[in-house]
This record gives sequence, C-alpha cells and structure tokens, in this order.
Amino acid sequence: MALAPIDVADLRTDLLAFTRHMFKARKGADLKPAPHHAIICDALERVVAGYCPRLIINVPPRSGKTELAVKNFMAWCMGNFPDSEFIHASYSKRLATTNTWETRAMMQHEAFAEVFGLPAFRDDSNAKDEFRTSAGGIVYATGAEGTITGYGAGKMREEFGGAIVIDDPHKAGEGNSDLMRQNVIDWFSTTMESRANNKPHTPIIVIMQRLHEADLSGWLLSGGNGETWEHINIPAIVDDQSFWPDQFPMSELRRMEKANSYVFAGQYMQRPAPLGGGIFKDHWWRYYTAVPKIAHRVIFADTASTMKTMSDYSVFQCWGYTPTNQAILLDQIRGKWEAPELEARAIAFWSKHQATQGQGALRSMKVEDKASGIGLIQTLKRQGVPIIGIPRNRGTGDKVARSFAAAPYIESGNVLLPRQAAWLSDYLAEFSAFPNGAHDDMVDPTMDAIAEIHGNGARPNIRAL
Repeated sequence: MALAPIDVADLRTDLLAFTRHMFKARKGADLKPAPHHAIICDALERVVAGYCPRLIINVPPRSGKTELAVKNFMAWCMGNFPDSEFIHASYSKRLATTNTWETRAMMQHEAFAEVFGLPAFRDDSNAKDEFRTSAGGIVYATGAEGTITGYGAGKMREEFGGAIVIDDPHKAGEGNSDLMRQNVIDWFSTTMESRANNKPHTPIIVIMQRLHEADLSGWLLSGGNGETWEHINIPAIVDDQSFWPDQFPMSELRRMEKANSYVFAGQYMQRPAPLGGGIFKDHWWRYYTAVPKIAHRVIFADTASTMKTMSDYSVFQCWGYTPTNQAILLDQIRGKWEAPELEARAIAFWSKHQATQGQGALRSMKVEDKASGIGLIQTLKRQGVPIIGIPRNRGTGDKVARSFAAAPYIESGNVLLPRQAAWLSDYLAEFSAFPNGAHDDMVDPTMDAIAEIHGNGARPNIRAL
C-alpha cells in the first residue's frame, strides 16, 4: 500500500501526518499504515479539540500505541500549545521517563522545527524525567503508584493546555494479582486524578492492553470513578481479519491464541476472560499410563494453616521432570493432619519416593514457608531431609497471578497426570473451580511444580496440539 505524499502545511492539524513525517525523519523509513493508527489519532485530535475529555484506548501490544499516543502526541501538542502541562505515567517510572526523554529529543529534531520552529526549552530543566519550555509548558514522567507532589496537568482555561497520559498502568505479569491491580486503581483515585489542574477540561487519556476484567480500564468503564469515558476498543482479530496484517499475519495471531488463550483474550482481543472455572480447562490436561523417562524429581507440599473443618487440606505431591522439561505428577497424598501426623506423613512420603528407583534423583522437598509449613521445615531439616521453604511475597504474586503463569504450560500439553489415580477426579474438580472453589490445596503445589521449570532456567517443550 503506497503512502500519499505528506503536505507539510497539514502537519500542525493532522496528528497521523505529523507522526508519519517524524517517523520518516527519525527512522529513515515509511511508517507502515494500519487502520487503527487513524482511529487512535482521530480520537486524540478530538481530545485536543475539547470533544473528548476522558478517553480509554485498548489496543494490542506492539501496535505502535506508545509511539502514536504518547511520544508523537505529546510532541505535537507541545508544538501547537507550547505552554501545555503534561503528566505522563506508566507502570514503570523508568519507561515513562524514557518516553518523556524521547519526546524531548523528537522536539529537538530538525524535522520538528520544519513544522513548529525551534522549541524554546528552559535551561534549568535537563532532568530525564521532565522538561520545561520557556512558555510555561512541562512534561513530567512518573510511575504508577508513584507520588506526584508539586506537579499538575492542564491549564485553567477551556482551550487545550495539556493532559494526563497513562500508558500501560499495569505490568503485564501483575494484571491478574488482586493486590497489584487494586494498588494501581487506588493510585489513580487518590493521586493521579487530583493532578488535573482544571478537572472539567483537563483531559485524561488511558492507553493499555486489557489484562483483567477489573483492571483500570474495566474499573473506569464500569463507572468506577463516576465519569463517562469514550472507549476506543481495537481487538487483534475482527471478522477473521488481522487488525494489522503487515505486522501481525493471521497465522501468527492464531499461533499466539493457541499458545495462551487467556493472555490472547485479554491483551490481544481486549476481552479478558472471566475468573472462576475459566482459568484451567479440563481438556488441557494430558495423561499417562506408563511413566515416561524422568530426569529428576521434586516433592512439593502445601500445608493447611488450621484444623478447622472448612480449612484446606495438607497436600504432598511428587513431580518428575522429563529431559524436555515436561512436568509429570507421579504421586499425591492429601488429608487434614495435625502437626505430629503431618510430620510423620511428610517423612513417610519422602522415604517412599527416595526408595523408588528408575525415575531420576529425588532432589528435594519444597514447602510453602508459612504457618504449619515453618515447623515442618525445621523438623525435617533435623531429620536430614533436603527441605526448602518457598516464600510468598510481592515478587511471586498471589495465587491467581501465579495460576495465569502456570496455565500456558498446562494448555500446551506439558503437564501430565496419572490416568488411574484415585484422587484424579477431586484434583480436576479443584482446578475447574479455581479460584472460586472451596479448596485450592492441590492447585498450589502444582503451580509451584510448574514454576520449578522457570527456576531451572529452562523452557518446556511447547508443541502444537
């Protein structure tokens, strides 16, 4: 598809034409056109014109959203309105700072001067996370959950004077963590919204890929902050056609969909899958009747906190790993045991599998380092068992977030269960109901067993099914 010649006279009023102009000047190549580029630019132009004070853009990753809606948009606005005041945020302040620095570099390019003249930057503002113009404009970068003391966005006038621009407020790996997701929403509510200098007229723009039904986009669109938001929704596939065939052929999109249907549904189709019976599908599981070749084994345990009737069970699972990094569940025991019996069961289970021959070395037992697990770790260490505590902290994420990391391995056929195990139906039922089921004690050690593949620095043998 040939690009039409660019009329420099239009660059002040046409954001897409300006973007193409700057892309060619900076990259030495033409910007590959796509319909969604025009849709995004049209919406942003309506923001500047005052017709759209609240805008959400949901679009797949690697679609040019940051180039269009952050860097070029802010540079174009600063060219037209040099006194504009912007606050730009992302999940990482480092990313927001990089975008801000590149916006300034774009404004210093001779191609920018061809359109708007040489910008007048203040000499006393050379920090990478902000720059100022002599006309009173500023672009300031911050990270989601960061403080924004002393900075505001927009001017006290009806005419455009800057905006709050939020690009990917959630880190992809944390979008399914209730805690991390809520932290971002709380940050938006308590910190970012208050930075609008003229709330009725200062625009707020959120650009992101969907990660969860209750992510920032979902919360805002459901009326979370009490305002009406214009929603630009761009899925990767519409009517069996790619939204950007040059960059995302349909064959590639279908491959990604098959590799991880939940990630694809949210990040690419902008329809995050509902939780509860929807994370793990029964047809994903693979089974064995004869144990395949095992390179080594590890026992994983999840111990209950209390002995109350409705509390979770304690579970011990022995997992084997094949030379191609498939995870094989070899054995499991499950029950509600008080401390002395719990310790006896752990030692017996370890001894049983230590004595098993022909299935690779039994390397260690790994136990969640909390509640009854703490005492078990101490006791088994004294017994000479190589036991390792598994910490649960911010870095490892909550159960739902860890389940989304584990799901692709199960879906790709790299987790095998024994077909004839007596506990198999309970095991499958628990996964089907997760995270809304009564128990998740078998889910936890399974996710730890899958995470062990990451810990080895290896990748499973992902294969087409």
